[in-house]
Amino acid sequence: MHPIFRAGRLVYYLLAWAPIAAGLSFLLAAQGRLRWYEAALISVPLCLVYAFVCLSSWYLCRGLPLRHLPLARIVGTHLLSAVVLSAIWTLVAWALMRTASPGAPVDTALPALFTIGIGLYLLAVALSYVFLAVESSRLAEAREAEARVLAGEAELRAIKAQINPHFLFNSLHSISALTSIDAGRARDMCILLSEFLRSTLGFSDKAAVSLEEELALARNYLAIEKIRFGARLKVEEEIEPACLRCAVLPLLLQPLIENAVIHGIAHLVEPGFVRIAAGIHGDEMAISICNSFDPEAPRARRSGFGLASVRKRLQARYGNRAALHSASQGDTYRADLHLPLEDLDR
Repeated sequence: MHPIFRAGRLVYYLLAWAPIAAGLSFLLAAQGRLRWYEAALISVPLCLVYAFVCLSSWYLCRGLPLRHLPLARIVGTHLLSAVVLSAIWTLVAWALMRTASPGAPVDTALPALFTIGIGLYLLAVALSYVFLAVESSRLAEAREAEARVLAGEAELRAIKAQINPHFLFNSLHSISALTSIDAGRARDMCILLSEFLRSTLGFSDKAAVSLEEELALARNYLAIEKIRFGARLKVEEEIEPACLRCAVLPLLLQPLIENAVIHGIAHLVEPGFVRIAAGIHGDEMAISICNSFDPEAPRARRSGFGLASVRKRLQARYGNRAALHSASQGDTYRADLHLPLEDLDR
């Protein structure tokens, strides 16, 4: 629906045509030699009809975005529309004037009327582009604000999911067990846990991070889990160097990697793997996270936050330009992210 029909804007729009109708009445009376009341009876319905005709420019402007199409095509289309609609408008005006005053020299007013019709339609086109730009800017700001809110919520909930009592208990239990067996490894785990906490909290002030930073946090997390699971957890990476400077949302991969460990490796008796791969294909970056899992293991109760939060954040930041697909095949679970290429310095 045209935005002019929302929130009572139509009344103000039609009132803006009142001076145009008055000027048109003067033109018809002066050049068409019509009486004032005849000119008014013609100009008022004529402007009312053309006011709604000019609203069609908004739909045409939406279909001809300035940034995505050649300027010549845009200008040519709008000029052609203006000429055709103004010609029809002028023809209707001529018929009305002939009916109102058959003997008046109304033909003298037609060129000026035709020119005014073109100008009014092109003015409507310009205003439509201005309105679309303002609306696009407002939507972008709203989307950015929503992305910041979701990022903050994602961080808080990620911290709850990652640093929950179960995770802390297992980490501290592992540290306690290692102190009597391997004090060096226990010290390493304490350092890794401290760095992980500090890095996670530091992400809250960033709208975007490089994939390299996101991978560093993931490696820190997996290093902690590797001390817990030992040989049961094998970490593999296949990262194209060109991807490292690409921008991603902070803590975007963390829920997916955590799912791979909690719902995959943790239920295995035999050694398993978590594989992180990233590559550039055309104008997008593809990131996949694969992990071993036991299809016959009982399914743990899940809040559904991991995949759902990632999809919400992708929609808020990129719209339909990004996607997350996940599926299992045999004893492997895979999550695929497709993100538009964005450099961190943009």
